[in-house]
Amino acid sequence: MTDAPADLLTRLRAHGQDHLLTGWATLSESRRTAFAAQLERVDFAELERLYARRGESLSDFDPASVTPIAVEDASAVDATTLKLGEDCLRRGEVAVLVVAGGQGSRLGFDKPKGLFPVGPVSGASLFRLHAEKVAALSRKYGVAAPMLVMTSAATTADTRAFFEEQHYFGLPRGQVTFFEQGTMPALDAATGKLLLTAPGELNHSPNGHGGTLTALADTGLLADLKGRGVRHIYYFQVDNPLVDLAAPGFVGRHVAANSDASTKVVFKSRPDEKVGVLALIGGVCGIVEYSDLPAELADARDADGELLHRAGNTAIHLFSVAFLERVTQGAERLAFHLARKKVPYYDPATGETVQPTVENALKFELFVFDALPLAERWLTVRVNREDEFAPLKNATGADSPVAVRAAISDFHARRLRAAGVEVAGGVPVEVAALFALSDAELRAKIPAGTRVVVPTLFE
Repeated sequence: MTDAPADLLTRLRAHGQDHLLTGWATLSESRRTAFAAQLERVDFAELERLYARRGESLSDFDPASVTPIAVEDASAVDATTLKLGEDCLRRGEVAVLVVAGGQGSRLGFDKPKGLFPVGPVSGASLFRLHAEKVAALSRKYGVAAPMLVMTSAATTADTRAFFEEQHYFGLPRGQVTFFEQGTMPALDAATGKLLLTAPGELNHSPNGHGGTLTALADTGLLADLKGRGVRHIYYFQVDNPLVDLAAPGFVGRHVAANSDASTKVVFKSRPDEKVGVLALIGGVCGIVEYSDLPAELADARDADGELLHRAGNTAIHLFSVAFLERVTQGAERLAFHLARKKVPYYDPATGETVQPTVENALKFELFVFDALPLAERWLTVRVNREDEFAPLKNATGADSPVAVRAAISDFHARRLRAAGVEVAGGVPVEVAALFALSDAELRAKIPAGTRVVVPTLFE
């Protein structure tokens, strides 16, 4: 490593990380340049602070501090609130942000999950379904609503290429902005030294869904959006094809309440359902992960026999830009969570790759729901699960492609029947967002007496 840049070597030695330059002489010039740039971006002082906290438990809380959160019903929206949301959309004050950093590995799909086909009749990908909603929303309100696509190192290239191949699903190219979440290096749990996967290659991974928010700020995108008049960001995950993008009633409620962070929830179907719960924790809004919710809280019932803690997290949030500015910088910036993992690594001493049999490494992640307790004003709105929440998670069973396609078809069948269409039982149907985004648009377009007896796509 004697031919490594002196300033780089000095910096690494100051933090006890000069082992990272083992094998420097074997690297090509381009690889050296790339690795040096990667090391330059590492905040070694922050990693040292995180390592010093490795004995702390970040998930401990007092169950006695958890109380039910007030929940409003999505259907109870008056005309004034609806108009408030519509006016906000017409002024171009809402951007939509789709979190799409994950691969479809659990589905047996070796591409970004957003490319997975879920349309029950169209075979449309998740990305297409979301992009067409953005297009329909933009057309309805006469403004190009910004579509922000958060990717990761594993999904960026394929996602960009897919949007190019699909001609951005009819959206102007400038309406779609891609940005990449950050990464965090893995540390050896025993020594605090950064791990390598090979000479000149840090062992690192995405920094969690909370990294979406910090990446907005760190890339300058948040400031750019603010300069373009965006005041609110509608956050959702790519795997939920039923998400109702920027529904004006929800937007209006958020604006009327001057809310920092508004969240859509679905009521839990059973105490052991694997979904986080929105609750008041010490009097402020927060989320208790299902794995951290004690059985006595999960099973608790109210006077009507309903689950007391039933506000299930959908990962659909509406954040004010001013709030995101606050939680992505300075003292209130989101804090990392620590996880102990078995992480294969390159051993510079032997030149071999080690496959550990026990947890050997520390990984660090940011959680988006850690922003909620920082909100001064919050709003929780209940939506119907069958209308807005059908996440694609598993290869088979619940939340599988079969289940999600059925949920999409059932949703559109209900819409069609409400519009006066006779839909035969069990027949797959689908209504494209560009055909009818709202139920009122659907009723206006479908002739009375229409019958559907074969798989049908309305587009």
